[in-house]
Amino acid sequence: MLFVVRGSILHRITPQLLCILLLSVLVVAFHGQLLHHKITLTAVPFSLVGVALAIFLGFRNSASYDRYWEARKLWGRLLTDARSAARLAVTMTDVATARPFVLGLAAFVHAARHQFRGRSGEDDLRRLLPAEVADEVLSRRFAAMAVLLWLSRWVREQRDAGRLDSVLAMQIDQSLTGLNDAYGGCERIAYTPLPFTYSVILHRTVYLYCLMLPFGLLDSIGVMTPLMVTFVAYTFFAIEALGDEIEEPFGTSPNDLALDAMSVNIEASVRELLGDRDLPAPLRPVDCVLT
Repeated sequence: MLFVVRGSILHRITPQLLCILLLSVLVVAFHGQLLHHKITLTAVPFSLVGVALAIFLGFRNSASYDRYWEARKLWGRLLTDARSAARLAVTMTDVATARPFVLGLAAFVHAARHQFRGRSGEDDLRRLLPAEVADEVLSRRFAAMAVLLWLSRWVREQRDAGRLDSVLAMQIDQSLTGLNDAYGGCERIAYTPLPFTYSVILHRTVYLYCLMLPFGLLDSIGVMTPLMVTFVAYTFFAIEALGDEIEEPFGTSPNDLALDAMSVNIEASVRELLGDRDLPAPLRPVDCVLT
């Protein structure tokens, strides 16, 4: 674990760590003097501020992780509701009739993923939807909701044609409602970031703390100051950077949710109910860097 680079946030904080290390070396070289004046600091204020800073960093990280974990649970609900709707459609009609609907469920998941990542998703939608439906969906701002509307219309058409009775149609519609609820929950997370003031306060406090720390440790540990200051800076910078990274769980950073892998898994899961054998190969974190 000491030498892990993949998935680490070290590359994001390396410039800051190098600056802190250089500053600490200069402080040791000049014996804590600035313009021929000795800057006298002790470890006491840093101990007090460090405790408060650690608590504040922990609070922000907890808030960021709550968003990350809630997003994961919502994406899990997409899986279960898509499976339920596909299972009912396949067992209560026939495979040929249910195929467009089941592929539409997979298209809905892909459309949601692409929307949260700011992509069009045209390739996936044209691959899974009928041509005329794909054209209509791609013309909409919220493609996932357009797909869901088309799925609801499919249920109504099957009910009106007598292929589904009202009770079964209602059960499928409940699964579609679950997809809508999970999608809405993901929108809430994606479009409501944490208050900006948290990031500002933490960023300023962490940097000021690390910039002044060499003057507070110089008289106590001497030449070991650069090493210890860099270690403390790594801890604070890393926790701040991690909270910032997982705050937006639908991104493509190494520690964000593996939406590509989960979307492919949902598609394979519902298509297997149709009896398909040419399923998409599963993606694993080692293949997609947790994207």
